[in-house]
Amino acid sequence: MDPLSPRLVDKPVESVNKEGIPGGAFPLDPLRHHLGIFAKEPISGQVKTRLSPPLTAAEAARFYEVCLQETVERLRQTGVALTLFYAGSEDYFRRTFPDIPLQPQEGNDLGERLDGALRFLFRQGAAGAALVGSDSPDIPLAPVKEAFQLLEEVTALTIPARDGGYVLVGERGHHPGLFRDIPWSTAQVLSETRCRVAELSLNYRELA
Repeated sequence: MDPLSPRLVDKPVESVNKEGIPGGAFPLDPLRHHLGIFAKEPISGQVKTRLSPPLTAAEAARFYEVCLQETVERLRQTGVALTLFYAGSEDYFRRTFPDIPLQPQEGNDLGERLDGALRFLFRQGAAGAALVGSDSPDIPLAPVKEAFQLLEEVTALTIPARDGGYVLVGERGHHPGLFRDIPWSTAQVLSETRCRVAELSLNYRELA
C-alpha cells in the first residue's frame, strides 16, 4: 500500500489532561484567542526538500500536504479563531480550507513574516495570539490550550522543539523585537529568542 495514501491519514487523537478532560478545561474564546497557522502550497520540489532522498519530490510534497491537513484538523478542535498564513496559490488554500480565513505571508525572512502575522492577529482584536507551523501535526491540544491560558498572565511564551527552535510562539500584545536578528532555521533560534526576551524585559514562559 502507498505509505502516503490518504486512507492512512488517521483522525487526530485529542490529548487528555490529568483531570481526564480532553484538551484541557480552560474555555477558549475565538473573540479573544487567535491562532495563526503558517503553511505553504504543497508543490513538488518546493516543500520538505530535505526528505528527498529517500522520498521523491512528489512523495515529499504529499507528505507535507498530509502534515498540513492533520495540523489544521487538529487545531480546529482548540476552539480559537484560526487564520491560515499562506505562501503559494490562494486558490489552492481556498479550495482546501474554504471555511478558514486566509492571509498571505508578507516579509523577506521568517522573522518579518512572523512579525507581520502577529500584527495582523492583534488588529483583528486578539487579546492573546499564537503562531504554529505545519510541521507538528501531532501537537497535543493540551499545551496549545495551556498556552492561551498562560497568555492571560505572561507577555510571551514558546513551546520549544528539540531542534533548537520552537513549535509555537505566543504573545499578549505584540513585541516585534522578539523576531529581529534571529538566525532562522538553525539550532540557535530558541537561545537567541531567550536573549531577546531578556533584552525586552518580557514576562516569558516556556511550556514543556
